Formats: sequence, C-alpha cells, structure tokens
Amino acid sequence: MFSRLAEHYKSVVHDLVISLQALAEGLKGAGVTASCYSCGDGSEAHGASFVADMGDGHIVRFLVSDFGISWVESRNGRELVKLEGAEAIQELQRMAQMIQSPNHLRTATGQLNQIPVATA
Repeated sequence: MFSRLAEHYKSVVHDLVISLQALAEGLKGAGVTASCYSCGDGSEAHGASFVADMGDGHIVRFLVSDFGISWVESRNGRELVKLEGAEAIQELQRMAQMIQSPNHLRTATGQLNQIPVATA
C-alpha cells in the first residue's frame, strides 16, 4: 500500500509542476512578474519553485517537492501567511481564477489591484 501511495504522490508532484509552469505563463500574460523553475527534466520533474510579484512588495512563493508542498506570502520581506498541503494547493486555484478574471489583476490605468492575502 505505501509503495502505491508514494507513486501517487510523485504523480501529484509532477501534475503540480506542470500546473505551476502554466500558471506562471498565465500570470506573465496578465502582466504579473512570475517565474517557475523545476527540478529535473520535463517528464521527470521532482519539484518546482514558483514565485510571483503581486506588486506593492507582495510576493507569493509556492514550493513543491518530494518533501512537501508549501505556499508563503510575504510583504516587504515579512512573512504573512504560510500554508501547506491541500490548503497551499487551494491558494493556487484562487490565483488561477484571478487569471481568468483579468480585471482582478489590473485596473483601467494598468496598475496592479491589491490581491488579498490568503486566509489561514
């Protein structure tokens, strides 16, 4: 049973890496500075580091690896929120929904709207 669960987790990590890469590209298309670096090659990705600059000193970091999954939001270098596991993945969904509604990211003047901090 544990071998099966380990393989399933590796599959989840791989799916998250692909999703993070797509999210970074979507945010870039919406005018947000974002990057995603993966460990390993495309078919054998073992983890990724995703960072997005949401403006006004607000930074979002998402890390996924064989060791765990975490979401950290900070403003001006101070950690505001840290989530792990399923809660961290839910924050990715929230961010993905913002891309689908670009008016949430930019105002008419092109300035970044304030993106709410995750609720712990």
